[in-house]
Amino acid sequence: MNWLDSLLFSDSVAHAILIISIVIALGIMLGKIKVFGISLGVTWILFIGIILSHFGFTINPAVRSFVSDLGLILFVFSLGLQVGPGFFASFKEGGLKLNMLAVLIVVLGVGITVAIHFITGTPMPTMVGVMSGAVTNTPGLGAAQQTVTDITGSLDQTIAMGYAVAYPLGVVGVILTLLGVRAFFRININKEKEKVHQQETNPDSACKIAVEVRNEAICGRTIREVDELLARHFVVSRQYHPDGHMEIPTSDSVVGMGDKLLVITSAANAEVVSAFIGRRLEMDQATWEKLDTNLVSRRLVVTNSSVNGKSLGELNIRAQFGLNITRVNRAGIDLTASPGLHLQLGDRIMVVGAQSAIDKVARLVGNQAKKLREPKLIPIFIGIFFGIIVGSIPIMLPGLGQPLKLGLAGGSLVVAILIARFGPNFGMVTYTTASSNMMLREVGIALFLAAVGLGAGEGFVDAVLGGGYMWILYGFLITVIPLIIVCILARAVFKFDYFAISGLVCGSHTNPTALAFMNTTFDESRIAVAYATVYPLAMFLRVIVAQLMVL
Repeated sequence: MNWLDSLLFSDSVAHAILIISIVIALGIMLGKIKVFGISLGVTWILFIGIILSHFGFTINPAVRSFVSDLGLILFVFSLGLQVGPGFFASFKEGGLKLNMLAVLIVVLGVGITVAIHFITGTPMPTMVGVMSGAVTNTPGLGAAQQTVTDITGSLDQTIAMGYAVAYPLGVVGVILTLLGVRAFFRININKEKEKVHQQETNPDSACKIAVEVRNEAICGRTIREVDELLARHFVVSRQYHPDGHMEIPTSDSVVGMGDKLLVITSAANAEVVSAFIGRRLEMDQATWEKLDTNLVSRRLVVTNSSVNGKSLGELNIRAQFGLNITRVNRAGIDLTASPGLHLQLGDRIMVVGAQSAIDKVARLVGNQAKKLREPKLIPIFIGIFFGIIVGSIPIMLPGLGQPLKLGLAGGSLVVAILIARFGPNFGMVTYTTASSNMMLREVGIALFLAAVGLGAGEGFVDAVLGGGYMWILYGFLITVIPLIIVCILARAVFKFDYFAISGLVCGSHTNPTALAFMNTTFDESRIAVAYATVYPLAMFLRVIVAQLMVL
């Protein structure tokens, strides 16, 4: 049995892999357990690592450090690839207010953390760990650990201890705060849903109307000329001629008497547009689909690398092929099919038109889904290469005794966001399937948490019994106080609906567990939309702020 003894307690690589595998497997199994619909998910890996290392099942520190850094890089980089395409778009229009409130949540959390540090004398690295757990942000934990190691040459295990202690109430605190806000403002969910629906159908929102051409003054004119005459913007997506021919018109298509037009315009302009063109018809979408006997709709996948990075305006698909692109889906998110939108490998475009034209466009964009199954490893490892370089560049800031470095986490995140957003514009293939991105991310976070837990367990119990139990209170304060302030502000001042507030809170804490709970409870897509709007910026700030605080 010497071989088993050696395998379990030696300093070998086999021993390290064995222990890490056990920690990850047990952690994932326990992460599936839910209590009142709430689960701690993969964070159980951290707790299992702490328990095993407390009882002496540790691994070589050098191996543990390598596994931790590798896992963190894989996790953060794949996360950056996911959020990159929508990162800059999240600042537009209504997303700006949401993001500014998310920034306020981050700033208030930092302020409370610093205040507790000065009042109680708790070391700042420990408080940053507590803060990362309170806001359930694992990349922030990794960034803080790596920065402290760079400065001191040794790892401060209290960072991971503080994270582990504060994390459970970090999850529960978000949910309790949101339920408390609902009770405080006496929000009726059914009335709130009705209010949201009314907002989404306001006079400025787009609507479809069917109109028959009766105005002789516009007959023989192009759609562009009619638009200029009316001075009320509209788009014609279908044109049904009296002879039974259906087409998808362009701005140069000529309008004739008796033509039936499917017009898209704002609700405020609908009556004016229909009165100017002729008379409004009662034709629903199903009726148009019956008339579309010569038109079909198909979803095409962009797999041709020569199209990667080109805008819809450059491809000029509508004018060349007589097709209408209704939407573009990227990483599960529908994007507006505007002329300036740059296509990326993996984009799914919905086109409507004649079958022969669709076949031509399919050849143009590729539409060979099998190609997407091939892993694109070159951009991933080139991106990681440059992420490490960027993260290692010292940045001198006034008032800081040490130069700021983005570190492994910050550098990888910044580079991943940039190449995911701008890489295709220069012909770089940055596409990864949703499943492969998820696999890379989950493997990375599992390795990181296992290594962190195995390093933090030795003094965990002593640290908690020696005063660390107060970290639970500190973490709870860091969780709920910023959320209460911002929720009241969002509801009372900005008049945000409850679902937008829920998404804002879950996204600013990068808390998928709370998001899943709120989605399951209220079944409202607006929660996920708000979450996705603030998540990229919140994640970026959490990583950078965690490093700044320990300098």
